[in-house]
Amino acid sequence: MKNVKIARALLSVSDKTGLAELGAALASHGVELVSTGGTAKALRDAGLAVKDISDLTGFPEMMDGRVKTLHPKVHGGLLAVRGNAEHVASMDEHEIAPIDLVVVNLYPFAQTVAKGAERDEIIENIDIGGPSMVRSAAKNHESVAILTDPADYARLIAEMAEQGGATSYDFRRMLAAKAYAATAAYDSMIASWFAFADQGVAFPETLTTGAKRASTLRYGENPHQSAALYLPIGPTANGIAQASQIQGKELSYNNYNDADAALELVSEFRDGPPTVVIVKHANPCGVATGATLIEAYEAAFACDTVSAFGGIIAVNRPLDGPTAEAISGIFTEVVAAPDADDAAKAIFAKKKNLRLLLTGDLPDPARPGLAMKTIAGGLLVQSRDNGRVSRDELKVVTKRQPTPQELDDCLFAWTVAKHVKSNAIVYAKGGSTAGIGAGQMNRLESARIAAWKAKDAAEKASWAEPRTIGSAVASDAFFPFADGLLAAVEAGATAVIQPGGSIRDEEVIAAADEANLAMLFTGMRHFRH
Repeated sequence: MKNVKIARALLSVSDKTGLAELGAALASHGVELVSTGGTAKALRDAGLAVKDISDLTGFPEMMDGRVKTLHPKVHGGLLAVRGNAEHVASMDEHEIAPIDLVVVNLYPFAQTVAKGAERDEIIENIDIGGPSMVRSAAKNHESVAILTDPADYARLIAEMAEQGGATSYDFRRMLAAKAYAATAAYDSMIASWFAFADQGVAFPETLTTGAKRASTLRYGENPHQSAALYLPIGPTANGIAQASQIQGKELSYNNYNDADAALELVSEFRDGPPTVVIVKHANPCGVATGATLIEAYEAAFACDTVSAFGGIIAVNRPLDGPTAEAISGIFTEVVAAPDADDAAKAIFAKKKNLRLLLTGDLPDPARPGLAMKTIAGGLLVQSRDNGRVSRDELKVVTKRQPTPQELDDCLFAWTVAKHVKSNAIVYAKGGSTAGIGAGQMNRLESARIAAWKAKDAAEKASWAEPRTIGSAVASDAFFPFADGLLAAVEAGATAVIQPGGSIRDEEVIAAADEANLAMLFTGMRHFRH
């Protein structure tokens, strides 16, 4: 495939970034510039000679700019196969001039939606002519170059300098692939807006998604797997993917996954007291609130000092020096915080491998959205688990009512259990986890493991007794038998919170009454697989 010298370029952009520099570079190679509306004005303001699109087509821009480039003299100039005699004859007959370069970026649909515009304004920001030109130019990339991203202007300028004002086939092919990805993502945003925002369809017949690669990662969950981080195109909630990395080596796939789990859990407490979450392998191993951040960290760490080694930490307050100093006491992979003061940054700077992520505002745990999981041959899609229960929604099913402290501990344990892999059991006392049992094949084993962890923590700290004594215990789903409940009783729990709904609820309630427990039903479960 041969190089194609650029003689004529059509420019029509919403984003004027770098436009003047690109226009000047094209003009320096003797390229004729053809443009529309505001783009033409911007080029003229930069002192460049520009031909209006109406001069090319013989028709004025009309219908408030809706119709300006949808014309045979535009698309004929883009789609004509230069080596095809019939195409060349048609161009000569209808006085269609070839166009060698198209520079287009599309109407700001996503930005218009994000600012909360009215429906009519959103509809007006659906680009028609732009995507049409992009697709025409990209289809005929054998002869035409298509630029859709201002970040590529410098690459085109360098390419023309190297090729004597021309573009190579490989360069045009790369731009064409990028152009089709751009129009696909653009159409995906529009389709998603129509389905979700405009018509309120939870699961549209055709689900479209668009994402842009932010980075390639060293590897996936294991070294033999490749991985990359993609960011959604269009409006999205703030999260771990948008965090600013202040220091430390490159984040891995597992780092992102674990840090996301930590951030999602700590965000449940974004309006609460200082809270620290420690995560290992996407499961919390310690969660605590406190009067200060360092107090919360020390309580969370004490829950499981073994698992915390090499863990991920998330906090709901700007990180301070004393807390950073305490965290530095053991090896930690990642710390995520809304912000960090200079003292904290200076302390972490001594730990070159520790990654510090600043997230700004914490995500809203009640936000809507979809969660997706790939399976062999398909995609499972569900609404994200943003369910919560209030105190007023809890149902006491035992003879004994919970004390105010037990009620607080129940709600705390329930909040944490929502983020623990099923089967999940969480003991909590005084705003701190006492023991966490995760991911077992039966609930009894999770209850026993959580109690064993609490006993081990007590021995390591030389406490008089495990913190499960007098604790509340949360189960992410109902107790199918009384055995899991009795294991919690043996561990010293005095209150239980669970969804209820088992065919053996009466048996479980009777066991709780016999042990003088207070038990609450939520009517909601939180399976997390």
